[in-house]
Amino acid sequence: MEIVTKQGHPDFLDLPWEQPLAEWTDRRLVKMAHGISRHIVRFARFDDRVYALKATGIVAAHHEYRVLRDLRDDHLPVVEPVGVVSDAPNVGDGVLITRYLDYSLPYWYLLGGVDPALADRLMDAGVVLLVRLHLEGVYWGDCSLSNILWRRDAGAMMAYLVDAETTERHATIGDRMRANDIDIAVENVAGGLYELIASGRMADDIDPVAIAESLRERYDVLWTELTRVDLLDLDDRWQIEQRVRRINDLGFDVEELSINRDGRTLSVKPALIEEGHHARDLRARTGLDVQENQARRLLSDIDQFRAWLERKEDRSIPRAVATARWLAEVYEPIIETIPDELRSRLEPAEVFHQLLEHRYLLAEQRGDDVTSEVAMADYLDSVLAGSPKERQLRLDTGSIPRIELDLVSDASESGTVET
Repeated sequence: MEIVTKQGHPDFLDLPWEQPLAEWTDRRLVKMAHGISRHIVRFARFDDRVYALKATGIVAAHHEYRVLRDLRDDHLPVVEPVGVVSDAPNVGDGVLITRYLDYSLPYWYLLGGVDPALADRLMDAGVVLLVRLHLEGVYWGDCSLSNILWRRDAGAMMAYLVDAETTERHATIGDRMRANDIDIAVENVAGGLYELIASGRMADDIDPVAIAESLRERYDVLWTELTRVDLLDLDDRWQIEQRVRRINDLGFDVEELSINRDGRTLSVKPALIEEGHHARDLRARTGLDVQENQARRLLSDIDQFRAWLERKEDRSIPRAVATARWLAEVYEPIIETIPDELRSRLEPAEVFHQLLEHRYLLAEQRGDDVTSEVAMADYLDSVLAGSPKERQLRLDTGSIPRIELDLVSDASESGTVET
């Protein structure tokens, strides 16, 4: 047996590799919330980290490990590959080890209650993930609700690729491959929604086909906005900046513009780099590493804080100074007030976003301004304390309704999924 792992992670040698993966009863095993898999998957905890171990073929395990490493190196939203086990006795040909994505949530957990707005946000996030992959020359080949994990992102959602078994990386991919990828996604999403209806998790008056087909429509709109070529009159060069701003508003950065002059017209095509325009800006200014919409919200709060400081002190405040003061006087004091027992509920940046929303609602109810301290105390007591622990969503804590457990096979009672 050979175990290859990345530095900074356990060596996994103390796991019971001499036994079949489905029969493990090791003390490290935990039952985590996740999507349905074709393979046997077990979860093991090492200190505060959880790892997924998926039994598959040696070739498939090494392929998926390499693909995931490649995608992560290019800052695409995928789970972190940690290692590969080859020729483990009684386990199978190979085992892929990945890090469980903290604060990630499976689709069946999020879609409980049938909130149409949330379903829209999930589809939007899935579309952004597909577009990002296709822009990078990645053909997924198996996009489905089970192969995506979502994280809360300041009122929106961010999607992460979980299963890269069928994924291919090319310099570019053509329209035919993109269309095939979308067809697979639409079919799989509809199938996943039908499963939710059959399990009683979604109302039977929901139209899975319509929801799934909306993914195709959203994809076409976003792909066109990011890749189309604009023909502009020489006198309308201001529209170039407007186009770049629209792309930035969608969360993408433009590395360069290809501009060709033909008589009185300009042909303008943006060369995109990765998504995360606001996240990179916030990281450069504060060191905070958060998701795109969270970053957008925090940057807005920094701007408002700067404007308030300038009015209060009657002087101009440099952006860098205002940012440093916001971090020290606003953000960090609020995050530090979160009790240890509530820190596993939501990411700090998501707590801050929800606090801003809560403060606004309190002020509206009371008809007067509410300080962040007062709003935070009320938010912790009335909202966060009643929220589930979403950092690492476990199936054995009693916090998830039984109907959600029914969506995976009976083997999940031992921390295993096999379908």
